[in-house]
Amino acid sequence: QVQLVESGGGLVQAGGSLRLSCAVSGRTSSNYAMGWFRQAPGKEREFVAAISWSGGSTFHAQSVKGRFTISVDNAKNTVYLQMSSLKPEDTAVYYCGAAVGGVIDGPLSVNYWGAGTVVTVSS
Repeated sequence: QVQLVESGGGLVQAGGSLRLSCAVSGRTSSNYAMGWFRQAPGKEREFVAAISWSGGSTFHAQSVKGRFTISVDNAKNTVYLQMSSLKPEDTAVYYCGAAVGGVIDGPLSVNYWGAGTVVTVSS
């Protein structure tokens, strides 16, 4: 089992920044891929960014490219999502996920989820 705990969400004005953290514990593996997803009210959960556990490979959704950066600190077993130039449309619950198969290509590829952290961007 893998446990994921997100933190760092909150209320921020448009143009501001936040850094989300995902603390990872349990039976982890260097073969895992880690990712961030978000879900706005009334919408489906959508992919935001993914990273290999080594940190050597990253991928960001087009909607956040250049504004968000995913990273991992293996010593702390923590995955981060640095968000800048935030927009009201970034308002959502942000979820951390872990994929045992090493590839994240959508919500169905995620085996473990955190409970989420709420990000609200005011205009």
